[in-house]
Amino acid sequence: MLIAFENPLNESALAFPILECFHILGFALTLGTIALVDFRLLGFGLRQNAAELSKALAPWTLIGLITVLLSGPMLFSSDPDMYYLNLSFQIKMVLLVLALVFHYTIRRKLLRGELSPDLNKPVACISLLLWTSIIFAGIFIAFVVTPES
Repeated sequence: MLIAFENPLNESALAFPILECFHILGFALTLGTIALVDFRLLGFGLRQNAAELSKALAPWTLIGLITVLLSGPMLFSSDPDMYYLNLSFQIKMVLLVLALVFHYTIRRKLLRGELSPDLNKPVACISLLLWTSIIFAGIFIAFVVTPES
């Protein structure tokens, strides 16, 4: 006997949009805190040292990231086939992994003073490029046609 379970996100007209709002807010918090530090590395924004700023914003970055990493799989569960087969979603996931690895390795080493300050601008640019690319890939999920299986 096969028991079919309905996803609660598909049961309510408001569940998915509310969860998506949390996902977007999580990304805004994550990207906002990261961008503040990256702009500081580029010489713009707050006058606080980039390393100190990063340390002060780290809890907020983590809260945003946790929100994204909890809400994302729930959104995915609403229509796994559509997401899994969607090229924009696949690109978003690759970029997310790259951004997280870059953020917690190279960027972190730079902010700890383990890398040359000459790398401030390239690291900040790569970081901003990765994170904003994730946002654009996420937006384009709705516009990319998933091939029929």
